[in-house]
Amino acid sequence: MLKVSQLFIYPIKSLAGTSTNSAEVTKKGFKYDRRFMLVDEDYRFLTIREFPKMTRIHPILQKEGLRVKSLDTEIKDLFIPFEDIQKEIKKVVIWNAEVEAHSISQQIDSWFSDVLGSNVKLVYMPENSMRPVDTNSGFKPLDKFVSFADAYPFMMIGEASVQDLNDRYKGNQRFTVKRFRPNIVFSGGYPNQEDEIEDFTISGIQFTGLENCARCTIPTVNPETGEVDENTEPLTTLSKYRLQNKKINFGRNLVHSGMGTVYVGDELFLG
Repeated sequence: MLKVSQLFIYPIKSLAGTSTNSAEVTKKGFKYDRRFMLVDEDYRFLTIREFPKMTRIHPILQKEGLRVKSLDTEIKDLFIPFEDIQKEIKKVVIWNAEVEAHSISQQIDSWFSDVLGSNVKLVYMPENSMRPVDTNSGFKPLDKFVSFADAYPFMMIGEASVQDLNDRYKGNQRFTVKRFRPNIVFSGGYPNQEDEIEDFTISGIQFTGLENCARCTIPTVNPETGEVDENTEPLTTLSKYRLQNKKINFGRNLVHSGMGTVYVGDELFLG
């Protein structure tokens, strides 16, 4: 039996995620997931790839907004209210897509710029900004949308897959699911079973696995320290057994139909 064991929401793209016992499924993915994003002065997206220490900035979901804490500075926590984000509309670039987003405030931009030591801005994707899912295969489902996630509204991985990676790894550290920034983690089953999962439901919501998740360098950043692994682990180990079509695949990218709430402990019904 496959069951949801962990759920993660990443309110601000590439910053630390929030573990939760339940998550509301919306048209673009989990509510609040990657609806905020940091951009450079040209309004192009920024990620852990450019700033590994982003993992040391922790957004905390609260009822009326986000409280953001910097673990590497003594700068006072930042509060971003949800109700006051209807600001100037900007065109932002994420990968090859141009998307409408709202700028928020110069004060908030300054906070992130001070923490990261670079001029950055925070933007928000409003409900009426629609970014279609754009798969690596070129297939574009016209009725599927995503927030500021790289490509898909959800990424799922099995605990058995991460355990198998740790069993194969020859070093001393242990990799956790946080390295791979999933939304849904499931227990049960066997290593890399998610590769084979296509249609399934959780809490009556239909999910479809469209393709495996091709890994960039982000998993080489320790989410607890913000340090890049000098031996490019875990990618080095993964490349020995997870190389598919010249890409290191680990985890499954999902789209969905319907809305509702997913809970830790829910069963995955396959087929």
